[in-house]
Amino acid sequence: MKTLTKKLKDHHKPLIVPYIMAGDGGLEHLPARIRLLEQAGVAAVEIGIPFSDPVADGPVIQAAGLRAFANGVTLEKVLDKLAEVETELPLVMMTYFNPLFHFGTQRFVHRLTETPVKGLIIPDLPAEESHFLRPYLKETDLALVPLVSLTSPKERVKELIQQAEGFVYAVTVNGTTGERPTFDPLLKEHFDFICHNSEVPVLAGFGVSTIEHVQFFSKFSDGVVIGSKVVQAFHEKQEEEIIHFIKKAVESES
Repeated sequence: MKTLTKKLKDHHKPLIVPYIMAGDGGLEHLPARIRLLEQAGVAAVEIGIPFSDPVADGPVIQAAGLRAFANGVTLEKVLDKLAEVETELPLVMMTYFNPLFHFGTQRFVHRLTETPVKGLIIPDLPAEESHFLRPYLKETDLALVPLVSLTSPKERVKELIQQAEGFVYAVTVNGTTGERPTFDPLLKEHFDFICHNSEVPVLAGFGVSTIEHVQFFSKFSDGVVIGSKVVQAFHEKQEEEIIHFIKKAVESES
């Protein structure tokens, strides 16, 4: 069993996984932000890599990526900084395939094994093309986390879940990331199907931004990924407020 899966299964629920953009506000702040979130009781931290064409990201995370680029952040610099991070948390890197490919796939995987990163999310790498990466992951402790969309047919969902490592990232909306006021109540049926067929934890992501959202999704999933709200709070230097929110989310019940 991959370390990411084990740590999530052993963690109390709901599983809260915040997303932060590496280098937004300066790459030197990354270790401190990870420590803050670890102290707040999160299950893992998702680390975003800035990319020029982030098709899955909404305006808040796109803007964070542009700020990171303006700070001179590159994939190599992020890997260097992550190698310095000391944490018991499993980190999950979210990157698009282009930066990874240009860096060198085998080299990228090798560098990741020198960091606390235990999972990879690559939104633009379909399952049919995962052979570009999976052979290099085979002998490592790195989990390739699939995204499951609302529009995927049930057979496709089953296929993705059967390959899942770490956790299943279940997308809650049709569209990009970003805060939303409400979600479709019919999501429960979709999540019930995923959870029934999955042997790894199932996390809801895209648009989760309130304690009510956390409670809603915790009724039929293992937890949530919280992105835009966390990214915006760090950008506005509202560390105390976002840590208070994360602690409330960790302690919330469905």
